[in-house]
Amino acid sequence: MKHDREMVGAFPVAAMDRLPGAEALVVRCLRGWSDGPEAVMALLTPALGPVKARACLRALGDVMTIVLRHGRRPMIRHGARCSCVGSDEAIFAHFVMVAAMGEREDAMLIASLLVDGPLLLPMTEAARQAGLYLYQAGLRQERAFPEPASVTRH
Repeated sequence: MKHDREMVGAFPVAAMDRLPGAEALVVRCLRGWSDGPEAVMALLTPALGPVKARACLRALGDVMTIVLRHGRRPMIRHGARCSCVGSDEAIFAHFVMVAAMGEREDAMLIASLLVDGPLLLPMTEAARQAGLYLYQAGLRQERAFPEPASVTRH
């Protein structure tokens, strides 16, 4: 079987509705990044308010600058309304949440899939800052839309 180079990073590995709220928000922010800061602010402001949303946007901007300028390869994103999550998106979301939870070494290990060694620490610190805001926003969104107790899993 020949490896399909076109699928690297885009291969679907999850569904948006199955991700925890914070990770889904990271993916939505990543997808909205190409539409500019206004698109990302529109995602963040309802859950964080304008002040925290701007702080999150700055930290996320630091992470994205490193990834886009110094990434091992271009990061592949699915469309804004796509219901699946690509492998690059899943890795990025997981990285941001691991950094937010204070697992610095694990976060740096995951970040090494995205960028080279000298950039791991600054990228992880920026991801930690952004991730804390995104985690808070994810919790607020989940509380607003609780999962029914009788939901069928399979």
